[in-house]
Amino acid sequence: MDSLPLKQVIEGDCIEVLETLPGESVDLIFADPPYNLQLRQELWRPNLTRVDAVRDEWDQFSGFEAYDQFTRAWLRACRRVLKPTGTLWVIGTYHNIYRVGSILQDLGYWILNDLVWIKNNPMPNFRGVRFTNAHETLIWAQKERGAPYTFNYHAAKSLNDDLQMRSDWALPICSGSERLKIDGTKAHSTQKPEALLYRIILLCSNPGDVVLDPFFGSGTTGYIARRLHRHWIGIEREAQYVELARKRIESAPQGPYIPRVYSTPNPRKQPRIPFGLLVEYGLLQPGQQLYLGKNGTETATVLADGAIEYNHQRGSIHQFARQIRQAPGNGWELWYYDDPETGERQPIDRLRQVFRSTYLKDLD
Repeated sequence: MDSLPLKQVIEGDCIEVLETLPGESVDLIFADPPYNLQLRQELWRPNLTRVDAVRDEWDQFSGFEAYDQFTRAWLRACRRVLKPTGTLWVIGTYHNIYRVGSILQDLGYWILNDLVWIKNNPMPNFRGVRFTNAHETLIWAQKERGAPYTFNYHAAKSLNDDLQMRSDWALPICSGSERLKIDGTKAHSTQKPEALLYRIILLCSNPGDVVLDPFFGSGTTGYIARRLHRHWIGIEREAQYVELARKRIESAPQGPYIPRVYSTPNPRKQPRIPFGLLVEYGLLQPGQQLYLGKNGTETATVLADGAIEYNHQRGSIHQFARQIRQAPGNGWELWYYDDPETGERQPIDRLRQVFRSTYLKDLD
């Protein structure tokens, strides 16, 4: 990591700059490449004001062949610097995303999801000849099929009111005070909302990881990475955007790094706690009753050896969970006990958390 240009906006062509970076050194890439919009005429609103569309030189290509060559080159360069466990996000519209997806697969990436960013406030179709373009598509892909990769599933649930996060994300476009402007006009024509990058970086990287953006633009990726205590690298060829991004990121709020604030625990990675330890350490007593569900009337009895007795049969909390549900079951979530301190019925998983915080250090 010492050889990486961390926390820097590098001015230059992304393909050339990527070739100078060490191989397999980046954890996460977010790419917002040129869309090749192919606009052929000006757009006007009904009130005869002209639409400020994307007409920047960097979005102009001579044709599909030139765009495909460009796409193949930058995706290949990104793949070289990604760690085997790394993932890449790329965003686009119908103008380019299907071509990008095909090339991405040809180069050996493995697609994990395609997601739809649904814009709460899209720009209307002023000519009235097509549907309003109210979404953009994101592709999330890993470098090596089957390799472990970062997905903070429980953080995604927390962001979504404890529900599994879906692949359709309804977020407003970048506007208001968040939209960077110079002399009253947009500083960057395709600035992405901070909420979109916050979600991607939080869920697909961890504090201390390296996040790279090869089309840095106004610097949203670096701005959010700094807020979330990730390392970041930005590559941008337009000098005015480089300066804009640097000033913006310097202003990004960043609190002190506190692991429990910026990391979401993954229960699957926590040390395994056998149910019997709760009995051995006196958190449950032999002969104590467990209940099937919070309001259940069916009971099981805790046995001295860490088994339970249910319907006159001995077994584990997980064995009976599977038997009762006739499907995979987690006994820590199925069985409840009466808490003597509060008088409330609690899942036995609560005692597992108490054990981890109170006794686990004694077992190290």
